[in-house]
Amino acid sequence: MFEFWPEFIRSIPISSSMGRLLLSSFLLIVGVLALRAVLARFIRKTVNSNELRRRWLVQSRNGLLLLLVLGLVMIWASELRTLALSIVAIAVAFVVATKELIMCVTGSMVKSAGRSFSIGDRIQVKDFRGDVIDQNLLTTTILEVGPGKLTHQRTGRMTVLPNSLFVSDAVINESYTHDWVLHVFVVPFKREENWKHAKEAFLTAAQEHAAPYLEDVRRYMKRMSDHKGIDVPTVEPRVSLQVPAAGEIHLVIRFPVKASERSAAEQAILLDVFNNSDFSPSKSGSTLGAPGTVDEKP
Repeated sequence: MFEFWPEFIRSIPISSSMGRLLLSSFLLIVGVLALRAVLARFIRKTVNSNELRRRWLVQSRNGLLLLLVLGLVMIWASELRTLALSIVAIAVAFVVATKELIMCVTGSMVKSAGRSFSIGDRIQVKDFRGDVIDQNLLTTTILEVGPGKLTHQRTGRMTVLPNSLFVSDAVINESYTHDWVLHVFVVPFKREENWKHAKEAFLTAAQEHAAPYLEDVRRYMKRMSDHKGIDVPTVEPRVSLQVPAAGEIHLVIRFPVKASERSAAEQAILLDVFNNSDFSPSKSGSTLGAPGTVDEKP
């Protein structure tokens, strides 16, 4: 057993340059240890104050340790340089191989730090839109809502988004106000149609649907404004105009509604208006029971 270690050491191939480096390191360590012993003995004999003696012993020990480290770095500089290059090459290869994973983890940290959304929120990233049902370190899972960006019906499809999307793409959170939202939908008309009467009809229908809970929405938005320090727009239903192209007029209807009832409320307003009114050019000014008739010449 005592002959094992000498045989093992002799079996290790050591080049002449490596031997010189090991010998220099050994001599440096021995020299530093000897110098520390001499300095410690000198300090103990010449310094009478206990506090000052302790301070000099600690400072001398730290200074010699720093000297030892610098000496070893100078002795092994060329080998450390080669090792550093190898480590850099390995690190670059690792980063290239795991780029997507690193971006997913980074995206997870970005969305967590920014509190972009939480479970249950309806979000849109690029062309992906839906309700968040799960999220982890690498992916976010949503139940798709569509078709398009203006409808609010679930398609029954599940989409798994890599969190790397949150690093470079904007996130639209449609559920920022949570319980109550200001829902917006657009109804297009031609210029020759009776869009003036349609504007009044949609406004009346939106007011009738929002009337039962309008005060609750006001109080909720006021609490959110005080809590988050943001200016919340007025919650009263409104209808505004857009002219996207010559000969077209779009009515933009906005009204407050529960977040879970956006699609149902929109369909109810559309059915209420179109079942009771006719806005065709030949029927301008005629209604089937809707208030607010506007007479226009055909």
